[in-house]
Amino acid sequence: MSAERGRRRDDSPRRGGASPRRGERGSGPSDRGRGGQQRGAGSANRARPGRGAASPARSGDRRDGREARVPAPRNQSRPKGLGGDHVEGRQAVRELLRAGKRKVHEVLISEDAHSAATLAEIVDLAGDRRVPVREVTRRKLDEAALTAAPQGVIAKAAAVQPVPLEELARSAGNTLPLVVATDGVTDPGNLGAILRTAEVAGATGVVLTSHRSANLTPAAVKAAAGAIEYLPIALVGGLPAAIAKLRDSGLWAIGLDGYAPDGLESLRVGDEPLVLVLGAEGRGLSALVERRCDQVVSIPVLGRIESLNVAAAAAVALFDIARTRNSA
Repeated sequence: MSAERGRRRDDSPRRGGASPRRGERGSGPSDRGRGGQQRGAGSANRARPGRGAASPARSGDRRDGREARVPAPRNQSRPKGLGGDHVEGRQAVRELLRAGKRKVHEVLISEDAHSAATLAEIVDLAGDRRVPVREVTRRKLDEAALTAAPQGVIAKAAAVQPVPLEELARSAGNTLPLVVATDGVTDPGNLGAILRTAEVAGATGVVLTSHRSANLTPAAVKAAAGAIEYLPIALVGGLPAAIAKLRDSGLWAIGLDGYAPDGLESLRVGDEPLVLVLGAEGRGLSALVERRCDQVVSIPVLGRIESLNVAAAAAVALFDIARTRNSA
């Protein structure tokens, strides 16, 4: 089934089982169609908080339906630009040295932690790259840490440099763009988990916003476990405008929102160039971002808990898209 392209799309997101519609774009992507099973019983239409009937309160959510702000760990402030210059955790530091894409100024290792195989590998990698390694007491390491558990190692490196948004719209060889964008995801742990999943699932880039969103704080970098060394990341001022630019470049814009009536199985463009937009927990996608999407889908809910954590929902959606692409 092919997508309709003759008329200019209005500002409302397309619903129902039909393919998402697009405005005129010249030679845009086509909807190849894909079958889907019926949604589960727990996924009936839910009213979005603040846009209809009240939604049941969730633990950790504010009463106004917005995602509760998670206090930053001690001494941790929002970085300028993307951040990422303070790296903690064994996996994150190892991938920083393995990738070799950023200058690493120094590695601090707890003097009582050399028995761990990963830390021994970090020392070897640092030696190969001529990065100074300094042994410190566990107390000194903990004093320098900006997360609760640095796992015996901290690295100081050059900040992650953002890429132009246009770069994310380009295909790399035979790999079609699969971009992940976050809309109001403010918890660094969630952001890090999303980045890790995106890299493993084959995403080709990420879009973060410079406000109302978590950036690459030490907690996010640690949770990402090295994914930031391989994922191109664009930093934009406004997500609606960024989505519009990506759509103009030939990408479908697919929103993921727990309150959307369409299930993930209704997505018919998984094997096309696309940007997957993730809404914040509690609030979901903002109204303007939702209007920029060609289709908004949700994860079918079969149990009694209302929805998945945003990072878990991202994993389900990304691997479903990956499955579709691998079977195409």
